[in-house]
This record gives sequence, structure tokens and C-alpha cells, in this order.
Amino acid sequence: MRDIRRATRKHLSAEDRIRIVLEGLRREERIAALCRREGIADSPYYTWSKEFLEASKRRVAWDMARAATRPSLRLVSALNVPKHSTTDS
Repeated sequence: MRDIRRATRKHLSAEDRIRIVLEGLRREERIAALCRREGIADSPYYTWSKEFLEASKRRVAWDMARAATRPSLRLVSALNVPKHSTTDS
């Protein structure tokens, strides 16, 4: 029984998963039809889609935070001001 189950599972690379999710986001065909064509169930598609969108949100937030802090870091390095001053004036 385990041999049969393992033989029917389809293991896809990360690139294939991303390709499938992007095709689904285009909405050129129904998700059920896309999954049938790719030989996968609907539930993995929706899991991959959710993970893909969450990772995209995290990346955008990280890029925005980095862009927001970058000018201040350049200013500090341009002024050559130490971050933590140990001298008392």
C-alpha cells in the first residue's frame, strides 16, 4: 500500500511550484483545470499560493524598511559620526 501511495505522489521543484502559482494568478483558466493539467490536487496549489503571497509580502516589507533606513545610514557614514559615543564632553 505504501509503495502505491509513494508512486502516485508528484514531487515538484520550487521553480515548478512558482510557475504553477503564477499561472493560477493569471486566471486564464480555472484552478481546478490547471491542477488537473499539472497532475496535482487543488489543496497543494492553494497552500503554495498562500506561501508565495506571504513570502512576497515579507520581501516587499523588508525592501521598504531597507530603503527607509538606507539614507540615514549614508548620512551617518558621511558625517563620520560614531553610533555610540564613549567620550563625555
